[in-house]
Amino acid sequence: MSKAPVLRLDRLLSNLGYGSRREVQQLIWAGLVTLDGEPIDDSDQKIIVQPDLATRMIVDDEPLDPPPGMALMMNKPLGVTCSHKELGPLVYALLPERWRRREPAISTVGRLDKDTSGLLLMTDDGALLHKIIAPRSNVSKRYDVTLDRPLRGDEAKLFASGAMMLEGEDKPLLPAQMEIASEKRAYVTISEGRYHQVRRMFAAVGNHVVALHRDRVGGLALPADLKAGEYRLLTAADLEQVLA
Repeated sequence: MSKAPVLRLDRLLSNLGYGSRREVQQLIWAGLVTLDGEPIDDSDQKIIVQPDLATRMIVDDEPLDPPPGMALMMNKPLGVTCSHKELGPLVYALLPERWRRREPAISTVGRLDKDTSGLLLMTDDGALLHKIIAPRSNVSKRYDVTLDRPLRGDEAKLFASGAMMLEGEDKPLLPAQMEIASEKRAYVTISEGRYHQVRRMFAAVGNHVVALHRDRVGGLALPADLKAGEYRLLTAADLEQVLA
């Protein structure tokens, strides 16, 4: 088990987006920060940053935001982009405004394109992010695919062959699984993340994806009650499912 980090109170709150170091000190000196029910008046006080800190610390009459090391799942809606810099609606605008000032910043774990909806993981933990996306972790992703034309019948065998090539590439795709839901709908599970991979796979067999929705990452499924644009913090058990 890794040792919990220790941070000065003013640095912790500043990193969580509560304001500049000076603004955070004003909050502390005003008696608006408590830990286990007791006010803290020393901005230099060292705080052990444990997962339960958000249940023990109150800032300006509200529970502390999730401490560093947070991870969440979002049901990404259509029309928003997984980027900090691109123009147009961004997934980060769906999070609380203060969370967008956190340091380290919250980043998406991989990306879903603007026209793809569904399960998106986000975290401020760089080590966790790289562990999930690393090829050696072999974390699978399942997509609910709606097609323009009926399936021709040999797609599942071709996708699973490990010999399928995408246009413009010289390395075959890893085997992918396909389950047929109807003549124009299928579930496809992949374990790599090439550019627009699922769309290009169907384009290679003469079909066109009209709707793409990710409903599973690893063993973690998108909850049925998590509406488009909503998010939920991940538990340790959730992360175990992702990496299972």
